[in-house]
Amino acid sequence: MEKTQVYLRKEELNALREAAARSGRSVAELVRDAIRQAVLKPQTTGPVALWDGEPKRTSIDHDSVHGQL
Repeated sequence: MEKTQVYLRKEELNALREAAARSGRSVAELVRDAIRQAVLKPQTTGPVALWDGEPKRTSIDHDSVHGQL
């Protein structure tokens, strides 16, 4: 790891310190995790399944789910 400096507004640093205290983690760890999530997001490589099994309806039947045929 390399050390760096970041300038934050007082309210940002206070919020980070409070979040760190609540989670039992360090401010640095929260910052690293936030960077991983916001900047180094893993690229999705295909469709993401929302359920297992066979679909019961097609997209054409979408409105029937809401009672509108």
